[in-house]
Amino acid sequence: MTQARARQRSLLQIVLLGIAFAVLVVISIASVYWLQRAREDAAWVAHTLEVENQISLSLLQMRRAESAERGYLLTQQPGFLEDYEESAGGILPLLRKLQEQTRDNPSQQQAVIEIMAMTEARLAQFRRVLELGHANKLDEATEILRVNTGRDTMNRIRVLSEEMSAEEHRLFRERTIAADRSQALAAIVTTSGSALVLLLAAISIFLVRRSAAARDEAETRLRDTNLNLESTVLERTADLREANDEIQRFAYIVSHDLRSPLVNIMGFTSELEELRTDIFRRIATLGRAASPDPMPENADNDAAPKLDAADQQLSQDFTEALGFIKSSIAKMDRLISAILNLTREGRREFKPVLIDTRELIEGIVSTVAHQAAEAEAEIRIEPLPQIVSDRLALEQIFSNLIDNALKYLRKGIPGDIRIRGRQKLGFAIFEVADNGRGIDPKDHQRIFDLFRRAGTQDRPGQGIGLAHVRALVRRLGGTMTVSSELGTGSTFTITLPAKWSAANRDSQA
Repeated sequence: MTQARARQRSLLQIVLLGIAFAVLVVISIASVYWLQRAREDAAWVAHTLEVENQISLSLLQMRRAESAERGYLLTQQPGFLEDYEESAGGILPLLRKLQEQTRDNPSQQQAVIEIMAMTEARLAQFRRVLELGHANKLDEATEILRVNTGRDTMNRIRVLSEEMSAEEHRLFRERTIAADRSQALAAIVTTSGSALVLLLAAISIFLVRRSAAARDEAETRLRDTNLNLESTVLERTADLREANDEIQRFAYIVSHDLRSPLVNIMGFTSELEELRTDIFRRIATLGRAASPDPMPENADNDAAPKLDAADQQLSQDFTEALGFIKSSIAKMDRLISAILNLTREGRREFKPVLIDTRELIEGIVSTVAHQAAEAEAEIRIEPLPQIVSDRLALEQIFSNLIDNALKYLRKGIPGDIRIRGRQKLGFAIFEVADNGRGIDPKDHQRIFDLFRRAGTQDRPGQGIGLAHVRALVRRLGGTMTVSSELGTGSTFTITLPAKWSAANRDSQA
């Protein structure tokens, strides 16, 4: 393969990957748009249910007040008067809240205003009747009740409430259809993006394998060629160098250009799954409320409502689509990791130097001083031994451990983080101890696994910090352990050679 042909092929491959990346960006933007639409539609569905509930509560409170008024006139028992005061006092706040909730609908606003006016008139009549009853003027009170104006007012309030409920039922149907459509489109866009990611991964692997084959071919020809022919050796060496550079370029594209949309799609899929549970639960609840068959008396009110056949099928299709997306994303991630393993030759080499570990850690603590102040935490540095090791690696190790200690402190308890060290038999032993939330003993090994986290996931993170720290410790020829119980804090112990020599460099990669 000539250099010109290799450059042409490499340029073509990069152009193809660039086009594919642009398409992935478009799909990611479309996924964001449709997820936002699905959220908005779901919010409107929930809003409609809240308005319907508010209408029912207002009408119920009015009826309770009327019943309490009549009960008091008939029995003169104070309990009915207390019931009336409780019910009457809650009617107008409910109606005002209903008025606020229906500001987006002029016809509903007009109905609420009319209901509020009639309600105030009706409540005034209630108060008049109760005052007469309290003054033992039962005949006058009874005469007021015999007049049909109060009944007509209640009938008008009931009619307006039913009209408002009918309007909300209509809006609920429209908004449910819109929410289902938005979710379906979001699922289609996300699924298409996952399929494209897989296709792009397959193309990347094919290109890398072809480049690796070209490299192997160049190596074979180089070994078989007469070493005394300097020109031939130079030509084969150039081919090999070009093949290696090509692999590095492809690995860079995969690691930086593919992981970004993959993370976006993964996040969008999780949000879509959370949204799905809420929507189908609301659909099932509405279906049960609208069912003409009354619920059995012994039915469990807390049990999850069941979907009808059509909605169950939609739910199953939705779940199946999400499962496909997740499995596709996982497969893509494994493929990318496999590609990156081919480029380990470019890792950074460790350089042993004499390090004043106290000075190094004081510098790290100064960078997190604001974070510690916000968490009301004190970081204490005890005497530490000097060590010959790689400075950048040690900075990464202690930065991760101190950051984790600050991140997982217990709420309401001032943080106390201690860093201490000692020397023993040619090794430097460091301990980073805190009084935070602690780690369950069954998770002590789990926290060092890549992308694995333990405990409540209420803090940002990807689950790679401790895995990276342990990898650095091992490359420095040391070990790392943790001692912790839930609620009692954690202590991370790092044992490193006091004088790490160049002979150990990168041996534990």
